[in-house]
Amino acid sequence: MRISPIATFVIVALFLTSCSKFRKIEKSEDWRVKYEAGLNYFAKKDYYHSSILFESILPIVRGLPEGEKVEFNLAYCQYYEKLYLLASDQFKTFYETYGRSSFAQEANFMYAYSLYVSSPDHNKDQSSSIEAMAAMQNFLNRYPGSQFMNQAIEVITVSQQKLEKKGFENARQYIKLRMYGAAVVAFDDFKKNFPDSKYLEEAAYLKVQAEFELAKVSIPSKQLDRYTSTVEFYKELVDNFPNSPFLKDAQRFYSESLTQVNKLKNNKI
Repeated sequence: MRISPIATFVIVALFLTSCSKFRKIEKSEDWRVKYEAGLNYFAKKDYYHSSILFESILPIVRGLPEGEKVEFNLAYCQYYEKLYLLASDQFKTFYETYGRSSFAQEANFMYAYSLYVSSPDHNKDQSSSIEAMAAMQNFLNRYPGSQFMNQAIEVITVSQQKLEKKGFENARQYIKLRMYGAAVVAFDDFKKNFPDSKYLEEAAYLKVQAEFELAKVSIPSKQLDRYTSTVEFYKELVDNFPNSPFLKDAQRFYSESLTQVNKLKNNKI
């Protein structure tokens, strides 16, 4: 669909007029003009222009009745502009400054939620997920009957799942890197940190594999202990997951470890 030259001219003219109007407001020395315009831009979901005006008058209105709305709306401007860490800091500043405000509870929730939204995929650093979980738990402790309770619980659950998946994949990565001793330790730590994880079954199997591979590359004086540990880890897998689909593959590690244990014991005689 082609746009006529006249229509293009009208669009450009409207754009330039809009820019000229905003610049005039921005240069105004009356903070009330900027305040009202900022609210108007915010209502129209023009968060970019709204945030510019709110930021410019923030030092002036802080402590005034208008300051509460400016700081709260500014935090949402940053959130909707996807500046999540800035928004998180702004929401935190708001509820610490206006603890008695009717918006304090929502700001407290949004502080944690902004951290949650800013967190990357599970395979990257999860510092913000950990921080979000702690912040959400504090929120629930402070406002147990909040209207945001279900969302807060969901944030904690999803963040926990991301940390769980990252922990499991980090442990599994040690096997790929042939760092078998580190893998065994990592799977033990994973089980302690995530005792109800859906990955525990596979983790138990991979622990058998890691210990077996570690025994194979160990110096002779270490092999008996490590093959023996492989046997014990296999028995733990069978006891905890008797119907596991990993048992067939784990059986090979178990059988070969038993053979090596008997062989190494006979060599000591």
